[in-house]
Amino acid sequence: MFRNITPVVQNLLLINIVVFVVANFAMPVLNEWFALYYIQSPLFKPFQFLTYMFMHADFWHLFSNMFGLLIFGPLLEQFLGPKKLFTLWMVCGVGAGVLYSGYSMYQYKSLEEKVLTFEANPDPEYFNRLVLENRGYFDPAVFDFVDQFSRNPEDPMFIERAEKTLVAILQLHANQPMVGASGALFGILVAFAMLFPNTQLFLLFPPMPVKAKYLVLFYGLYTVYNVLLNSPTDNVAHFAHLSGLVIGAALVYNWKKDRNTFY
Repeated sequence: MFRNITPVVQNLLLINIVVFVVANFAMPVLNEWFALYYIQSPLFKPFQFLTYMFMHADFWHLFSNMFGLLIFGPLLEQFLGPKKLFTLWMVCGVGAGVLYSGYSMYQYKSLEEKVLTFEANPDPEYFNRLVLENRGYFDPAVFDFVDQFSRNPEDPMFIERAEKTLVAILQLHANQPMVGASGALFGILVAFAMLFPNTQLFLLFPPMPVKAKYLVLFYGLYTVYNVLLNSPTDNVAHFAHLSGLVIGAALVYNWKKDRNTFY
């Protein structure tokens, strides 16, 4: 595997590994500077659309993305050429960050409207629904407060505490960063499936062969399912994965129309 590694894949692997080591062992502040934040967050900087894709949450996050690049990247680089592979990686990564930011803005505005609705009419049942919809942000002890609030719906102290809790959730949402090269990797996956659809891949779990086109189709459908499910306890940026798939498919589709782009 390592004997067949190609230059762009090798450089991307090295950059991501070096950045991970530096950010986690030498300069932890890089994790805050280079992660991608909500556009209206005070922590947001435009360069984060590029830098976030070189940051990773932990070793396994890094390993899964780099392993995928190592498996699918070399053959794509040999077929497309170094420039096209690098373009695919960067465009899908940056594009996924941009589209995810738009999606994140939509989610934030939707939550903000619900918070304003509660402030206009502080109803305990409505507060409970908001807690359930966003329970990934809450400590389980919040349900004790929900019960107390339900028993004292007119108490100004409980109303104020509920309002402060929801405002805090808005701030957490705005300042929750996204990191990782998954959007770029999903662009690589869909490109591989479009260019080598019948290539047999052997899965580890379950241990069985599957054609590339079916594997990517499964990943795509699974990603769409998770975007629609929008689980409040899921911290994976599925919409960024879906964005990488769509952008990668669009790029390869345009390249395939002009055979001269392949070499």
